[in-house]
Amino acid sequence: MSIIQKIALVFTIIGGINWALVGIFNFNLVTWLFQEGSIVTRIVYIVVGICAVFNIIALFIPNRHHLLEE
Repeated sequence: MSIIQKIALVFTIIGGINWALVGIFNFNLVTWLFQEGSIVTRIVYIVVGICAVFNIIALFIPNRHHLLEE
């Protein structure tokens, strides 16, 4: 797994944890940290979304280097 994949995975996990907090406790960690509607909040949501799309793509595209590691 490349460093970019690891970073994308971390951001996707952070997004998943935030959604779990919203679903269970009705508490949004991102808006609590950065204020609702702020530019930083929007950037966090955009980065998490881009990382999620990257992870979806990485899931379906085989990694040729991974085959060499085994």
